[in-house]
Formats: sequence, structure tokens, C-alpha cells
Amino acid sequence: MRLKMGRLSSTFSILAFDPATRDLGVAVQSRYFSVGPVVPWAEAHVGAIATQSFVNVSYGPKGLQLLKEGLTVEEVIEKLTREDEGREFRQLGIIDAKGNSAAYTGKKCLEWAGSRVGKYYSAQGNILADEDVVKRMGRKFERSRGDLADRLIAALEGGEEAGGDARGRQSAALLVVRKGKGRGGYGDRLIDLRVEDHPNPIRELKRLLTLHRVYYLIDEGEEMLVRGEAEKAVSTIKKAIELNPNSDDAYLDLGMMYMKIGEKEKAINAFKEALRINPKMRVVVRQLPKVGLIEVDKAFFKKLRITQT
Repeated sequence: MRLKMGRLSSTFSILAFDPATRDLGVAVQSRYFSVGPVVPWAEAHVGAIATQSFVNVSYGPKGLQLLKEGLTVEEVIEKLTREDEGREFRQLGIIDAKGNSAAYTGKKCLEWAGSRVGKYYSAQGNILADEDVVKRMGRKFERSRGDLADRLIAALEGGEEAGGDARGRQSAALLVVRKGKGRGGYGDRLIDLRVEDHPNPIRELKRLLTLHRVYYLIDEGEEMLVRGEAEKAVSTIKKAIELNPNSDDAYLDLGMMYMKIGEKEKAINAFKEALRINPKMRVVVRQLPKVGLIEVDKAFFKKLRITQT
């Protein structure tokens, strides 16, 4: 019988639990194209899993189901590996919704391979520069501040500083789940970011995380505006602009919000800034009065130097 093997995913990852928010998350970097769909798995109020090395992707969904059925993290690892003829080539990290964590590294994973399990986290990797990679990841996670996403990325940076993947770097991913906090309130994927192929995937992942936060604030501001909370919406959009002063989308929303509260000059300035950043936004601004999103006078388009159609 031919042993069914997965693709070699030389990887270092960390999964963790935040007891304050009950968030669960996984962060990973790899010398492997598009690691995001393969290694990280998580479900709010259930757990998080990283499956890697000669990766058996089924460990992700199967492991989460076993946690739902009430198995401990150790029992999940035992059951998944016992039923897998390729278990000695596999690596697995797991954490449950209470922060209990465990890891498994098969005897035939390519060296250096191993893990560090600490309070509310598990760091693991294979084909690493040496053991210090997972040790440094653990220390960085333990000592870092910020929300779970910040701490997970700090741990990846620690691993990279210690030598990271011995073959180099290519892709990265960050997954954080929280009940009911998916886009539009659907699902639980609070953060789901992927860098498929990049010379510095952790740095790119950090950039994407900042953009994620900007657009999350923009979405919140728009929801506040719909609820009639225009002043709160303005404050929220300003926070987005602080994170990314070059966000034309944020300035466009800020302009609409100022119009709603009668601050027309501030609205004009916000629209001007959006157009300075991206002149193509004229096609959007021109249509806002037509669809009833703002009410304008004749001087509005003149001040913005937009031809009215």
C-alpha cells in the first residue's frame, strides 16, 4: 500500500488564545507558496490548529470537529496521528477555547523540527535554523503587548530574527476568530490575511494588518452613519485616517459624514483630500448627490473642480 503524503510545508507557526477577548488565532510563515489555505485553522469558541510538515490538511477540520465533541487537545492529537500512516512526517499544534495547548512532531520531520508550548500558546516549526526559532517565538509572544494579532505577528518576527525557515521565506498568513465578528456580522473570521508570495512576507503581513484595521474602522463608521450616529462616525473615520493618512476611501466617507452633520466646509476639505490622493474618485463624488447620499448646492462641484453631468 502506497503511503499518502502531503506537500512538504517547511513552516514555523504559532497559535494562541486571548482570555480577555476569547479570541483564537494562528500566524504562520513558510518557504512554501500560499501557506494560508493549508496550515491555519480556527473556529471561535472551539479552538485553533496548525497542521504542517508533510502536511495533512485534514488535521485542521477533523481536529476542530473533535474539539467540538469534547476531546482534549492531547486526545485530538492522539486520535489524528493514530489513524494516519504518515504520522511520523507530520507536525501539529493545537489549542482549545480555554487556552489548553499541545503539539506533536513526528520523528521523520526534517530538522530542525520541534515545538515550544506555553501558557495560552503553542509555537512549532520544521526545517528551521535551530531550536532557538521556536524559543524566541514563545518569548516574544509572552513579552509583547497589544491585541492577539499584534502578539502573533511579534512572535513570527521573533522566529525570523532567530533564523526562521532554513530554506528562506515566501508566504505568511494570519487568522484570528471571534464569535459573530466576521464581515457584516457573518461568521467568526475577525482577521483573515494571506501573503501568497513575497520577499518579506511578515513585513507585508503587518502592512495588510494595518489596512485591515483601517477598513474595519471604515465599515464601523458607515454602520454608525446608517444608525444616525454621525458624530461617532466622524470620530471613527478619523481613527482610520490616523492609521493610514493616504486612505482615499476614509476621506470620502469623512466628507459624507461631515455633510450629514452640516459641516460643509470640513466636508469639502475631506473630499478635496480624497481627490488629491486619488483623482479617479471624481467618478464617485459626482454620483453621491444623485443617489441621495449627500445634498449639495450649486457651489459644491465648483469648489471641487468637478464637472457636473
